[in-house]
Amino acid sequence: MNIAIVTGSHRKQSNSRNVANYIAHQFQQKEHFVDMLDLAEINLPLWDEDVETNVQKWSVLKECNERLINAEALIIVTPEWNGMAPPMLKNFLLLCEAEYVGHKPALLVSVSSGMGGAYPIHELRSSGYKNNHICYLPDHIIVRDANNTLRTPLPADDHEQLLRARIDYQLNLLLQYGSALSQVRSSGVVDFEQFRYGM
Repeated sequence: MNIAIVTGSHRKQSNSRNVANYIAHQFQQKEHFVDMLDLAEINLPLWDEDVETNVQKWSVLKECNERLINAEALIIVTPEWNGMAPPMLKNFLLLCEAEYVGHKPALLVSVSSGMGGAYPIHELRSSGYKNNHICYLPDHIIVRDANNTLRTPLPADDHEQLLRARIDYQLNLLLQYGSALSQVRSSGVVDFEQFRYGM
C-alpha cells in the first residue's frame, strides 16, 4: 500500500521527524511504499486567494497534490507547540483538497517532549478535515518524552514497549481502513462537485 506521512514540524531534524522515520521503517519492513512529506523541507506558501490563479507561486502545492493523490492512507505527525498544532501543518490541511485526500484514512500522531500531546489531537479533530474530507481514525497515537523515545532499535522500558505495540496495532488498522475506504472512493457515490464543503 502507498502511505503518505506528513511531518508537521517546522524544525529540521525534529522529534516529529524521528517519530515519522520510526513509523516509515515499520511500514517499509512490511514492503509498503512510504512517501514522506516533511513540512520543514517543503516551502508551502501561506494560503492566499491566488491559490487558484498563481501557477508559479503554487507549483510546490501542485507537487504535493501529485504525491498525495497516489496515497491510499495518510499519517499526520504533529508536534505540540504551546498546546497547539503548528501553523505550517494547519496551513497544509487548509490547502489540501478533497480530490487528493478526500475519503482517505489518516492516523493522527502527536509528539511531545514532555507529558502532553493531547491538545493538537483535539485541535486537528475539530478543524482539520471539514472541506478536505480526510477521515481520521477513531484512535490516535501520542508519543511523550520524545527526546528519549523511539530512539533505539529496542524499547528503553515497559512504557515504550507498550507504545510500540500500540503503534503497530494502529498501523495495521490504518492498512485495513485504507483498503476499505478505497471502495468508497471508487463507488461512484462521492460527489465533490455538489457537496464539496462540509457542514
